[in-house]
Amino acid sequence: MIAATAIAVSVFVAFQVASELLDWSLQDSAENQLRADSRVLAADAEHAGVARVQLPPYPGSGRLVRVILPDGSTRVPAGQPALPPVSEQAGRVAQGASADLMESGDSDEDGYLIYTLRAGDGAVQVARVADDSPINQFGFGMLLIGLFCVVGGALVGRTVARTALAPIDRLTAAAVRVARTRDLDADIPDEGGGEIRRLIQSINAMLAALRDSRRAQRLLAEDAAHELKTPLTSLRLNIELLVRLDRRGTLDTALSAESRTRLINDLGTQVAELSTLAAELTDLARGDVSDESTELLDLADVVVAAAAQAHSRVPDVEVALDVTSVWVSGRPAALQRAVLNLIDNAGKWSPADQPVQVRLRAEGGSAVLEVDDAGPGIDAVDVPRVFDRFYRADSARALPGSGLGLSIVQRVVDAHGGRATVARSARGGALLRVDLPAAAPPAPIARRAAGEGTAAR
Repeated sequence: MIAATAIAVSVFVAFQVASELLDWSLQDSAENQLRADSRVLAADAEHAGVARVQLPPYPGSGRLVRVILPDGSTRVPAGQPALPPVSEQAGRVAQGASADLMESGDSDEDGYLIYTLRAGDGAVQVARVADDSPINQFGFGMLLIGLFCVVGGALVGRTVARTALAPIDRLTAAAVRVARTRDLDADIPDEGGGEIRRLIQSINAMLAALRDSRRAQRLLAEDAAHELKTPLTSLRLNIELLVRLDRRGTLDTALSAESRTRLINDLGTQVAELSTLAAELTDLARGDVSDESTELLDLADVVVAAAAQAHSRVPDVEVALDVTSVWVSGRPAALQRAVLNLIDNAGKWSPADQPVQVRLRAEGGSAVLEVDDAGPGIDAVDVPRVFDRFYRADSARALPGSGLGLSIVQRVVDAHGGRATVARSARGGALLRVDLPAAAPPAPIARRAAGEGTAAR
């Protein structure tokens, strides 16, 4: 419809302009012919006199002539149709007031173009019936051409529109199918060109991201169910044992004080592990979704706070800090959680008489955090999977933990544009290293540091 309307408007405008040009051209040609004929008749009238000049016979159509005598009367060829009465302006030309006059006159049926030219003591007039047939024929032809163009334009426009929108129709059908079946595995065929192809590629990328998200969600649910099964079973058995002995009234006699204390301690440990696992699962399931805003912070403050928190949770673990001020842009709580997980992991392996060493320094354009222990280290076969969810080395099966701590570290580091790696420390244990992009410190601190450096030199 848009194409047909545009063509119709174009044809109409073209017709109006062409009609005006054609009418102007025809009238100009007719006026020139009337002037030429009038000059011939005027020359004869001046030679023979307007009263005696021989008027050409009427040819039956086309040109008409008339002589205006000094007294205002007229002479016309025999058999010629009557022209409109002599106008006042033409009479003044005959009286010598002006040299010539071009005017249009209308009779009852025909329109005339009349040219009056002074000749001798009168004037001669040559007229032509206005003929609109060329313009009418031209208009009829333009109408036929316009109708053909409008119909053709509508058909071509519809074909082009349907061809161009066919990929959109298939894209819409595919989107409706995905919404109805929840099936994210079928990609939309990559077809079309330009913006449509980029749209299809973007939707396919979105479907791939949704597939990955659903797969990760399913794996997380399956792994969580597997990991929760063992502590829940152990907790349920211990509670059932206590309930059964209590119902029998043999709780005090069946279990010694030492056994009861150990059982209650086991229950507390299992509840603590479940609480930790639930918290880590919640944190991991949230992914990068967080209400915490990114801010400019000193990573040394985060490391010190995490070390203090680790010591309050496990007082037996000693943490040796060697940190310098390094500024980064990040989320404080997330970074503190990642550092705490690194320290907790090292504390499980480090011997009681060997502290967990935590070092923070600036290296190039990065903030480098290293946490190492004096434990047995990580086997080469386990290194590629250290940061996987729920992965626990065979040697760590007996130790408390969920296998999620280092995977949370990996997620936090990735969200901050950093990199986490594992190696063997100089003390023979594991060395976990985190590299984060460093940021420029706030202006007052930068100026103070520069002043201290100048004073030191």
